[in-house]
Amino acid sequence: MHPIHDVDALLLLATALSSKRRPAELVEIMAAIDLINDNIPAEAKLAEAISRLAVHGLICSVDGRLALSPAAQQIIENLPRKAPNDERLFSIKDQLSIYTPAALCAPVVLTTDELRAAMLAHRAAAASTAKNLLVPKPKPEDKSLQRPGQRQRKPMPTGRKPLSPAARKRKP
Repeated sequence: MHPIHDVDALLLLATALSSKRRPAELVEIMAAIDLINDNIPAEAKLAEAISRLAVHGLICSVDGRLALSPAAQQIIENLPRKAPNDERLFSIKDQLSIYTPAALCAPVVLTTDELRAAMLAHRAAAASTAKNLLVPKPKPEDKSLQRPGQRQRKPMPTGRKPLSPAARKRKP
């Protein structure tokens, strides 16, 4: 598949994250892109990437939602499990460079208005007080501060076993 754009790898990874159990809606894909990249690309670039990936048989449309094809799922399964997103995106781009589609498929045509509406819906949901499950958990800034009541126990000295109550009485 040539040429390979950064948006292609980003879109594949975001679709994989958002469509675990069922095909993903555009708003869910926008949330996953925002989680991975901290920035959503322009609507025109996303529309081109969706169309390009669909033509090469990597993304399919199911009832107006997007899902990965079996070939794209195989690419995602080959990713390193605990690698950061940058390494995962690089690995996807590497696998896309050697991917050859069996046959060209019909493109999925999404207008920029549909993508813009999905972006605005994602931004509105991010601004609301509702809980978004695609947002990473906030990490405490200062690790020296512990929650009240959480004390560390003193470790047991090594090399000695604790004496039983009967052994304590026998020892002078």
